[in-house]
Amino acid sequence: MSLLISRLSKLHLGKSRRSPLLLLLSNEFSSSLRKEQTPPCYIVSAELCEPYKAGLGKLVRYNFNDKTMIGLEKKVRGELVYNDLFGTVVTIGASNGWVATLNGKDGILRLQDDLNPYASYTDPKRIPLPPLVTLPRCQTQIATNVSMSSSSPEDEDCVVAVKFLGPQLSFCRPGQSKPVWVNIRIDNPCFYSSRVMFSKKDNVFCILGAGGHLMGSWDLQNHKHKIQRLRFENIPELTKPTNELMDSCCTYEHLVESVTTGETFMLKQYKKTSEIVKGVAKMKTRNLMVFKLDDQGNAVYTQDIGGLVIFLSKSEPFCVPAISLGMLPNSVETLDSCEHGFVDLDDRYAYTSIGSPNPAPFFIPPQNIY
Repeated sequence: MSLLISRLSKLHLGKSRRSPLLLLLSNEFSSSLRKEQTPPCYIVSAELCEPYKAGLGKLVRYNFNDKTMIGLEKKVRGELVYNDLFGTVVTIGASNGWVATLNGKDGILRLQDDLNPYASYTDPKRIPLPPLVTLPRCQTQIATNVSMSSSSPEDEDCVVAVKFLGPQLSFCRPGQSKPVWVNIRIDNPCFYSSRVMFSKKDNVFCILGAGGHLMGSWDLQNHKHKIQRLRFENIPELTKPTNELMDSCCTYEHLVESVTTGETFMLKQYKKTSEIVKGVAKMKTRNLMVFKLDDQGNAVYTQDIGGLVIFLSKSEPFCVPAISLGMLPNSVETLDSCEHGFVDLDDRYAYTSIGSPNPAPFFIPPQNIY
């Protein structure tokens, strides 16, 4: 335990020592920057360039503000987009526009901004993390997701969290001169397939248990963790066909925090196999329920998230004001390996298209333009 506390002290997120006046000025400055941000987007494809053996492709991105697809001059390695065609590199998640890859040959996890269309075309950043350490009776080949405590792993205080399928949760601070992994074994099996999320409001990493009844949090600054039981409230009465449909679905829980309103939401996404192609099941979102969380552990069902749009994908979820994008407020956009969908929370209407595999199912959040 003393070793764990010692290592966690190296990962602390740091408290601000600025005066209230400086914090106020900083908040006003940040608010003005939010007016000059890139729109949310995602990568549609990477058009392979000649010679094809080089495995390079030009990115094509979709912008949500003007609903356009744009071909870029930015070239990326094909293995980042088409994992099944090139090499042994597999993308395992994304956070703040940084994609995490795991190399099957050297076992090194890397963070890179190649798939971020707003990052440098000529100087892509690829940050290798230390070799993974696998805890006894755990595995580090399959990850559920990646989360970062700040917008860049190069920030001195940035902590990267990786949740692996099973009991292991790992933390690392890449900005250190000699970064190390701090590995935690989670005993409760309800967290084995969960995703990790960083709360900027509470300065902790959070994980929802299967079903959404438990939430774990890790405070790296004060070296504390806790498990909180959530109480569901205001659950609507559903029709028998809706209940039967939801019972036949696989359920996925997501946590998302609104920077603009300070609210935290839990989403329960219900997905069902739509078709099976060459032995691979294509899942389709059939329903979605949203709960607003409070500090007392209440999860209150709501069909009203105000003027927000929530973005769910293989990247860490985020939400933005709809008015800034010209989008329908109180809605959810979804993106997965074979799915692109939309849910209108007002009437719980869900539209999902199932098509060819999405090469990079990561929504990229807005970023400041300096």
